[in-house]
Amino acid sequence: MDWKQAWSTTTNTTTTALDVLAPVCAPFASHWDREAERRVQLRTPENLKALMAAQREHNSTRSTAVMARNQRSAARKASNNPLSANRRAARTADKAARQHHRQARSVLKAARKNHPNTLTALAVQAHAAHAVPSGLVSWLMSEVGDALTLWPASVSAGLIGLNVAGLWLGRRQPSVRLDDGMTAEERRLASRLDPSFWVQNADARGLSGTVPTPAKLTPAGLVSHVRLDGRWTPKTFRAKADEIRALLGARTDLRMEIASGSHGDRATITLRTRSAADGVNLTGWEPGAPWGIDTITGEPVMVPLGRRMLVAGTSGSGKSWSTRALLAEASETEDHRLVVIDPKRVEALNWEHRARTAVQPDDVLTVSDELVAEMHDRLELIPRGRDTVAITPATPRITVFVDEGAEIISMSGQKGYGRIMDNFRTLARMARAGEIILIWATQKPTMDKNGGIDPQISAQITYRAALALSTSGESRVVFGEDATEKGWHAHELPMPGVAMLRSGPKSQPHPITTRAFSPADVINLPDRPVWHREASPATTSPLHLVKEPATPAAATTETNRNRILRAVHDGARTLRDITDRTGINKGTVSREIKTLTDTGSLRKNDDGTVLPGQQAA
Repeated sequence: MDWKQAWSTTTNTTTTALDVLAPVCAPFASHWDREAERRVQLRTPENLKALMAAQREHNSTRSTAVMARNQRSAARKASNNPLSANRRAARTADKAARQHHRQARSVLKAARKNHPNTLTALAVQAHAAHAVPSGLVSWLMSEVGDALTLWPASVSAGLIGLNVAGLWLGRRQPSVRLDDGMTAEERRLASRLDPSFWVQNADARGLSGTVPTPAKLTPAGLVSHVRLDGRWTPKTFRAKADEIRALLGARTDLRMEIASGSHGDRATITLRTRSAADGVNLTGWEPGAPWGIDTITGEPVMVPLGRRMLVAGTSGSGKSWSTRALLAEASETEDHRLVVIDPKRVEALNWEHRARTAVQPDDVLTVSDELVAEMHDRLELIPRGRDTVAITPATPRITVFVDEGAEIISMSGQKGYGRIMDNFRTLARMARAGEIILIWATQKPTMDKNGGIDPQISAQITYRAALALSTSGESRVVFGEDATEKGWHAHELPMPGVAMLRSGPKSQPHPITTRAFSPADVINLPDRPVWHREASPATTSPLHLVKEPATPAAATTETNRNRILRAVHDGARTLRDITDRTGINKGTVSREIKTLTDTGSLRKNDDGTVLPGQQAA
């Protein structure tokens, strides 16, 4: 036999068994130590002095009570008359002495409670009170030849041995076997998540009644399942996040998630010490590349085109860098076009070679008018039985990216530009069928007067992404009222470049490391066709009531007002018809018609049709 190997195997088996028993005995040892410490702290000189005084007073009142009882008995024997003066006096004295004795006994009881015996002394007294009388009775009642007598002294000795063994095991620090792949920080956190450490120190943090399992290392960090006893529920345990972080000694910026477990009396602690996206190259872009990587599962996250989307993130969270990959995909192929509306101008400059851009209020109004007109044209192209227009080079999908929605909302509040938000609301509600897709980005995702999200636009959004936000209220605006309950805590995300994406009821609140796409990368992208709306041809042959311009040069100088007047005289009666005949955008036509109506050159009927005015006639 290999004695060395046998000894090693035996030692390892014994150590393993002790490590298993240590967490079981830890609550008993923890309770014993707390009680022993409480008793030691109460054994002060002041409490001892009060106890000795109470004992003296109790002994004195007990003697007085015994003496009064004897005197009452003697007075009763001396006289048969219960109303005699001696018997009445003795009875009164006995009653007073007994009452005084009861009061002194109550004071002594309180004094003993304030100055208790040590826990060891109490245990010795309890075993002695059990062993001595019981042993004597057993000896008297047993026969000489009875070998099966269970002597109380041996039982007490066995219980004392179990007590000592339980205390030794409960106080023992088991050897925690940790994964070799753990970092120094993970080893320290895992050792504190071990039941032996947790149970001994949980009470000091107000976490008594909770027992975790040994932490397991996953690609996303450490995970431990916690058993909740007594009054604990996952909700109350989650409310103790600060105490849990202090017990573990975790870094303040370490992301810690506390969620409900597999059963009602279980919770799960997850410490995000590492990311499943570590080591994955997420710089640059190529067609078909994922938007980001799920830091928990390690799976690529794709955002398909054709989804109305909200992108929110505070300044410095990486919102612009994270959305550029989406915009590059939306402008890459011949049947896709991109429109970038950026009042801040910075992002629009990067995309001028492959996107229609609008910065100034006039440009934004013009582009939005053209998009609405394009939408109406496309809706008329949808045949019966289809939900959307066919995407072709002739009718490409148009992705409209609004960078900083708060500025667009503020811009629409200026005089003469109120139609901007009306146009975007219309695009959000109706343009998906025409394959005109709105992506709304903002730094301030609130719906108040200074916020960056319009309620009507927000109601149509199907994909909601958020990088780091400022408050939990902003997280609820982006992800819904159940954001806090379901774990969509975007206000706790690190910066920059980490996001959450909610695209349906099955989406999980997992942090996503997004692709980083720099301005230089955007500028280096190849040029792509830029979308401009083409005017629809006139549906009828024009009937000229005015003389044609004599020369082509004169025709080129014809103003928008004259073109509108000519279109009305040619038979156009509705705003749509005038827009189609002249090729002028809808907003300009509306303004010119109002001016011509005020001057009497045109007149409008109650049904909205436009006719030549008296002056024109």
